[in-house]
Amino acid sequence: MQRSPSSSRSASFPQPLDRLAITLMIIFTIIIGIVLLTGSRIAPHVRYFTWQDKQVGADDTAFVLSFSRPMNQASVEKNLKIEPRLPGKTSWAGRRMAYTLTEPAPYGTEYKVQLQDAVDYFKQDGVVQASIQPFDASFRTRDRAFAYIGVQGEEEGRLVLFNLTKGERTILTPPDLVVNEFKPYSMSDRILIGATTRTEQMQGLPEQKLYRVSTGIHLNPPDQLDPQGNSSPLKLEAPQPAGKLEQILDSDTYQNLKFDLSADGKTIIVQRVNRNDPADFGPWILKEGEAPKPLKGQPGGDFLITPDSDSLAISQGQGLAILPLYPDAKPLDFLPKFGVVLNFSNDGALAAMVKFNGDRSRSLFLVTNQGTQKELLRTTGSIFSGEFDPTKRVLYCLLSELIPGETYQEKPFLAAIDLKTSKLTPLIPLPNQRDVQISLSPDGLAILYDQTIETTDPSTTLPQNRGGRAIADSRLWILPINTTDLTALQPEPLPISGLRPRWMP
Repeated sequence: MQRSPSSSRSASFPQPLDRLAITLMIIFTIIIGIVLLTGSRIAPHVRYFTWQDKQVGADDTAFVLSFSRPMNQASVEKNLKIEPRLPGKTSWAGRRMAYTLTEPAPYGTEYKVQLQDAVDYFKQDGVVQASIQPFDASFRTRDRAFAYIGVQGEEEGRLVLFNLTKGERTILTPPDLVVNEFKPYSMSDRILIGATTRTEQMQGLPEQKLYRVSTGIHLNPPDQLDPQGNSSPLKLEAPQPAGKLEQILDSDTYQNLKFDLSADGKTIIVQRVNRNDPADFGPWILKEGEAPKPLKGQPGGDFLITPDSDSLAISQGQGLAILPLYPDAKPLDFLPKFGVVLNFSNDGALAAMVKFNGDRSRSLFLVTNQGTQKELLRTTGSIFSGEFDPTKRVLYCLLSELIPGETYQEKPFLAAIDLKTSKLTPLIPLPNQRDVQISLSPDGLAILYDQTIETTDPSTTLPQNRGGRAIADSRLWILPINTTDLTALQPEPLPISGLRPRWMP
């Protein structure tokens, strides 16, 4: 069969559309070759910075820079500038660089981040490099702020928020309530308080109820990062003005005693005793959106919620139990050696625990989540409290020394214990009182404490100390910490009359 002339021409000569396609392929091939030989003329840039215009807290330990193209890592690390200086280390995953802080970022500080003169990756293949578009950004840490219970004037018995960064003081609770204890929420927007009315306080009635009060603080925190470096926004409560009060637990049938708040703010544990049956005594659990429930079968010992918000460390007879946070739970672990847990590190990897020895002395132990137990000190005095610094290198403790003599007397003092060497460094002596309260700032750079004066006035509506005595006056002090030299610290008085100061997270 003989082909027609037209079919022969179609096979030999491409149609117009085919010719156009072939032409474009040739052009694109030439362009790609030029780009590969000369490098892209489009400058790389920072696509996003996870701390851009955010307020950073102590739990925010790393930021991520994401680039539009693969970068020469050494050139980025060399040219990245943070002012004021913020020590850290870098790690890479493709086009993303994570910068992890090695020291906590001091609160109340604004930081500038700059990157210029960094180049892309292609220089390694002998190709012309492209310099990055200059990058400028900023972020700031949270304000330095703390809350305390007032003891004078219009602040008497009320919860007060003091912002050191701005020099602002705000009374949060109404005048008819006397606050006994409080715990801030992690976003600093609310505070959990235990309080009684002034009338009940004067009559000596154990009518403490639990309330939640707003602080007026509205943070703009960074997004949460997963292990792969992906970010997701935090779910925050709707902003509220300062002083909005909400009752969350009554005292009609049960007296409310000690309480603790989980780190995620979703769980409260409170020690309760039945008014009609004193044998009905133990911890109760309150979860968001659920009715209060007793943790049945658990004796009423001292307790502390673990930093992961999933478990409870509670004293049980001759030991310390770790319980999951739901009713009728069986212990996850039991530590028969220890009687009290003082505190956990922020990540839950370390715990400070007290052992009561047979010779009436006490031992302070460092216990890790790997099961290691290390005795830090043994004393015939008391071990009142302890707080880990953010780097987990130092444990700050409130201790006492037993004064020799016929009467039992203790001399309290604040000390720092090096967790690696177990070396104890006394920092400052404290007033001869057992109710001193200390609070370590989230950035680890200052300690707050109070110095109280008791009164025996039976009609007073003032807050009371642990021994039930009313507080006539109390001064607040701040101890700035120089981490390079703990032997030369000098406390500074604050112009505030207050009790039980506690730093906001």
